Amino acid sequence: MNTVKTFTSARIVAGAIASALLLAACAAPAANTPTPVPPPTEAPTPMPSPAQPDIVDTAVSAGSFATLVSAVEAAGLVETLKGEGPFTVFAPTDEAFAKLPEGVLEALLQPENKDALTAILTYHVVAGKLMAADVTMMSSATTVQGGSLTIKVEGSTVSINDAKVVQADVEASNGVIHVIDSVLLPPDLDLSAILPKPNVVELASSRGDLKTLVAAVEAAGLVDTLKGEGPFTIFAPTDEAFAKLRAGTLDDLLKPENKDTLIAILTYHVVPGKLMAADVVNETKLVTVQGEEIAVNVMVEEQGVMLNESTVITADLEASNGVIHVIDTVLLPPSLTEAAEPTDILEIAKSAGSFNTLIAAVEAAGLVDTLKGEGPFTVFAPTDEAFAKLPAGTLDDLLKPENKDRLIAILTYHVVSGKVMAADVVKLTAAKTVEGSEIKITVDGNTVKVDDATVVQTDIEASNGVIHVIDAVILPPALR
Repeated sequence: MNTVKTFTSARIVAGAIASALLLAACAAPAANTPTPVPPPTEAPTPMPSPAQPDIVDTAVSAGSFATLVSAVEAAGLVETLKGEGPFTVFAPTDEAFAKLPEGVLEALLQPENKDALTAILTYHVVAGKLMAADVTMMSSATTVQGGSLTIKVEGSTVSINDAKVVQADVEASNGVIHVIDSVLLPPDLDLSAILPKPNVVELASSRGDLKTLVAAVEAAGLVDTLKGEGPFTIFAPTDEAFAKLRAGTLDDLLKPENKDTLIAILTYHVVPGKLMAADVVNETKLVTVQGEEIAVNVMVEEQGVMLNESTVITADLEASNGVIHVIDTVLLPPSLTEAAEPTDILEIAKSAGSFNTLIAAVEAAGLVDTLKGEGPFTVFAPTDEAFAKLPAGTLDDLLKPENKDRLIAILTYHVVSGKVMAADVVKLTAAKTVEGSEIKITVDGNTVKVDDATVVQTDIEASNGVIHVIDAVILPPALR
């Protein structure tokens, strides 16, 4: 029994040993087979990092500096800003350039203004590479142009002069860009010197006191002529000067049927060439485009210049095609004034439209031919409103034939012999009338009174005298 067990155990042990040897025999050949070695591979060539663009290329690629880039090209600064530097550029955006006054950018890009453009652009550049952290530690910086920039920091806002930094630290290979929202202008740069001057028509239109003249030029069809090369010297009457013309004259001149007369008057205000004030005062006569002459009178004591009867009130307004001198009275060609029929006191009163009652009274009194005569007369003329102030029924009674003598006495009490202009009237205290009695004249500041009537308008000249308008009917002492 023990033997069997021993054997059995031995057999088991022997079988295990045999199995182990068998497995080892099977595995032996693999241990002796060499491991395949993969072929060697070349190490990858490292890719070169892209070169950082310079300031100009950085600005071009940004897309928001097209105007700045165009300006740099026009100024011939491309190669400079592509150079080694380093530079700090405060770069205005396209929107910043759009904020410049109208016409400035276009003028700056013209070849004749290259120096001004260069000055502006280099005023945006500081030598060296100043990052935002450096800029905020400064109160000013000297530019390549030579001027100084004022730097101000308020909280998170950084201002360069009046421009705000809207983006900082845009690095380039030769410096850094800080984006700003306005164009910086050197303090010593006069933009008006580079802006194109308007022509004489545009200049006149831009003023507020020459509107009537511009309207007349348009009505006469002279706009294109006066916008031409010229040069022209324009003696330009103000709106107030045109208002001094006899009532209805301007309206008549602006009618199409009177275009030739209007052209003659307007071209009488134009002299060929560009005559500055210093040139005008050296002349005694000026030949106009209309063909007739203007007399020049230099008033030494008053330090003024007169052209015929008008005074120059503003001189030397330069335009691209000439110069404008502003005058206070419309000039009328001698040929027109000589050809015009004389306009007597009665005709002027009729044309005014505010003396209908006075005219009716003159007709009723039989004084028409007298007031159309040679004269001269000075008439203190009551308006229709002045006659309306008379007591009810008074006017109707005066116009009755049986009261003609009283009417004549009242009307002739409004007339003084001779042509007495306002400047002469204010020197008087009384004046004898055609009726025979004296009128009392009083002056109080700017107010002039004739008896109890106030003078409301003066010096309406006629061929046979002058009219001064009053606001009340005056009565001779005998009829009061």
